[in-house]
Amino acid sequence: MLNFYEDFKRRVKKWLHMRRLLLLAIPTGIIAGLGSVFFYSALDFAHHYFLDYLAGYRPPGPGGETPLLKATATPFVRWMLLVVPTLGGLLSGWLIYTFAPEAEGHGTDAALEAYHFKDARIRARVPLIKTIASAITIGSGGSGGREGPIAQIGAGFGSILAQRLHLRTEERRILMMAGMSAGIGSIFHAPLAGAIFAAEILYRDIDMEYELLVPSAITSVVAYCVFSLFFGFGSLFITPDYQFHHSAEMLPYTILAVVVAYVARFYARIFYFVRDVFLKIPCVPHLKPAIGGFLTGIIGYYFPQAIYTGYGVLQNAFEGKLAVSVLLIVAIGKIFTTAFSIASGGSGGVFGPSVVIGGTLGGAVGLLLHGIWPALVPNPEAYVIVGMAGFFASAASTPFSTVIMVSEMTGNYELLLPSVWVSTLAFLLKGRKGIYEKQLTTRFDTPIHHADILLGLLARLTVHEVLQRTKQIQPDPVPLDMKLHQLVAYMSKYPYSTFIVVDKNGSYAGVVNAQRVRHMVTFKGIDADIAVRDLVEPRATIYSWDSLATALKKMAEEKIDELVVLTDRSDRKVPGGLIQRSDILRAYDEAIYKQKEE
Repeated sequence: MLNFYEDFKRRVKKWLHMRRLLLLAIPTGIIAGLGSVFFYSALDFAHHYFLDYLAGYRPPGPGGETPLLKATATPFVRWMLLVVPTLGGLLSGWLIYTFAPEAEGHGTDAALEAYHFKDARIRARVPLIKTIASAITIGSGGSGGREGPIAQIGAGFGSILAQRLHLRTEERRILMMAGMSAGIGSIFHAPLAGAIFAAEILYRDIDMEYELLVPSAITSVVAYCVFSLFFGFGSLFITPDYQFHHSAEMLPYTILAVVVAYVARFYARIFYFVRDVFLKIPCVPHLKPAIGGFLTGIIGYYFPQAIYTGYGVLQNAFEGKLAVSVLLIVAIGKIFTTAFSIASGGSGGVFGPSVVIGGTLGGAVGLLLHGIWPALVPNPEAYVIVGMAGFFASAASTPFSTVIMVSEMTGNYELLLPSVWVSTLAFLLKGRKGIYEKQLTTRFDTPIHHADILLGLLARLTVHEVLQRTKQIQPDPVPLDMKLHQLVAYMSKYPYSTFIVVDKNGSYAGVVNAQRVRHMVTFKGIDADIAVRDLVEPRATIYSWDSLATALKKMAEEKIDELVVLTDRSDRKVPGGLIQRSDILRAYDEAIYKQKEE
């Protein structure tokens, strides 16, 4: 009856905790949605001032968004593309490294690190600094995306709310990642993908945090609705009604998958190569984003399409307005401008540039294959959408959320089949190093699940199974009338600190401790008239059919490393041996190895 009551109380408590999180997901979504509104407005203002007013450069935007501010009359001054990104890097570098160094880079890694290793704690100033610094970096021409900043901003809001309410660490993690979902779902017009993205982005292999899905879905929908109240509903891009016509088209799409997968490998290597080079530059970190901005400006001077977000380039690619040469130049140029802008220490995301690189690369492949197999590639522009999904799926190890996100961003769901195919193949061909360094391989590798995995595995193994597999010879029980000198000689044969004692009927009578025996020999002498019955003491026991989780718990409660195992024989407590803590840990290691091999 008592066990039933305890179990019922535990279930009720768990139910209340879950419902509390789902309720808190609503204000988290509202705050993150407003954060997206502020970040979008700040980015538009920064673009208006730096690129439009100072340089006279007005890159086109995606078809689903309208600029908030009217264009200025400043004529285009090409050499200003060298100055403006440098100025933006100087301002963002000073802001980041003076007030919140963790706001540098693409932001998503910082959120992943907080989830895995920092108990989901993000300082309150980080979302604000990240918002302003990212708006300056991208608005001044830096090749960055909105995903990293808004991921860290949304995650920061969720973490701050959880900390203010003094939630448990587990709840704080969930609310933090739900905040990330809210930011991404709102600013990319992709609420469903945002909910899945936060659960999938944590690991490089096919794994995700399933408990994040429901809270993340709530925050993502709420945040998208809040964002859309200001800027309207609809997709980010306007695309023609592309169709998938025939299963034979999967052959050229397979070629696309191979191309985007290997270019994604190159992209990640270049990004972190540039990051490592900038780490070695002997100057204060405040100046490094300015150096990266200048290098970005050099590329932008010759190829202006390779700077800023590049969403307008994608919009033109959807409409078939760009030649193969232009698409390839943008794809290659964007790889380097993204590395210079963000890996130098600037602030911005890598999702946006990734989809632009993948889209332009896909468009180029589509046009080339159309010239070879026009019947199999009737709409080469459709390869832009599929390339977007495949490239980021490989670079970020997110095959599922990326397909949905690209579909929601473009408003095109007719290409789901080739998108899933290309994303899956590109994911399987991904390199050892992706664009997110703080991703772990699976749930087995994150510290937050070690206790759950340990108890889960140990709960499935019994004490009897471990005793059968142990290679260490078990000592036979000693009788109560054994003399001290005989006991010492016997104990010296075995590496145990505890020895089982039985009565004349063979039933368990207690244990004799090696430390107490040594103490007795020291003070009384080995020939003292002392028998085992004078040294016996009680010890916690466990039955052979109990789980290893139960055994480990008893060891912790009794503060011991060995337990006596009893077997069931007609109401007699017959000892079956000793189980040590090392036996349990060895069984755990073997189970983990076996599970990974499978």
